[in-house]
Amino acid sequence: MTTMNRFLPALSLVLVLGLNAAEPVTAAAAAPVADAGPPPTRIIPYKKVGDVELMLHVFEPPGHKAGDRAPAIVLFFGGAWRGGKASQLYPQCAHLASRGVWAASAEYRVKTLHHTTPAECVKDGKSAVRYLRSHAAELGLDPARIAAGGASAGGHVAAATATVSGFDEETDDPAVSAVPAALVLFNPVYDNGPGGWGHEEVAAYWREISPMHNIRKGIPPMIVFLGREDKHIPVATAQKFQHMMCAVGAHSELHLYDGMEHGFFNATKHDGKYFRDTMQKAAGFLVSLGLAPPDRGR
Repeated sequence: MTTMNRFLPALSLVLVLGLNAAEPVTAAAAAPVADAGPPPTRIIPYKKVGDVELMLHVFEPPGHKAGDRAPAIVLFFGGAWRGGKASQLYPQCAHLASRGVWAASAEYRVKTLHHTTPAECVKDGKSAVRYLRSHAAELGLDPARIAAGGASAGGHVAAATATVSGFDEETDDPAVSAVPAALVLFNPVYDNGPGGWGHEEVAAYWREISPMHNIRKGIPPMIVFLGREDKHIPVATAQKFQHMMCAVGAHSELHLYDGMEHGFFNATKHDGKYFRDTMQKAAGFLVSLGLAPPDRGR
């Protein structure tokens, strides 16, 4: 059975969708599912911090070339700010590239490899958005149509680029905006307050880095996908975030999936059923905002 509730305050859209599923619930916030799908078109550096060089794993639309003004999206993998790999979101990037969106899965610093904190994760997220915007001409992108997205802790990174102030790398140009045009979030860690997932990691500065506590008027449009059996991100958290978005007149969509666990959307889970469903909805969301071309062949 599918249930749907709509809330339509001024300038906002709220959509809640539940899908039945019989699969058992599992959860592993710190262990993203292995990647699947085609390799990236190319891999390019976007940032260097000390001896650490961070890369964008790029998926270009068919026929893309420098001088184009394609819409773009940068995605951030999950892994509890501690681990993970860019290849987790290759399938999402490949799908969006097939729909005419220049897509990249970004590396960012994580605790197990770089001995960093969530603050550095957010700095890297902002640097990635700024890199795309400042290099839009050579990459063939429209600087006004750059979205961001991510899974779990990567969803936090993406959401933070749109909501929190500060956490800027000293080498970044602050004149270049790090705020994306829209957000596509998969079971995001976006409440870092007391009781929220990962609070202990950011306890000294949770108010500054928690997206939920920095919602403001003018926040970019957002779509969120969450399983109702997610053991890390409660449905109540997503619904509270949704209502707060509506309160400031933001365009927001929340899709809830019955019986689904953390990470259900990955291409290697559930025979790809929810990967296909979430990507269809994500692409439609971007098309509705002019951030992806219409899919004339489907």
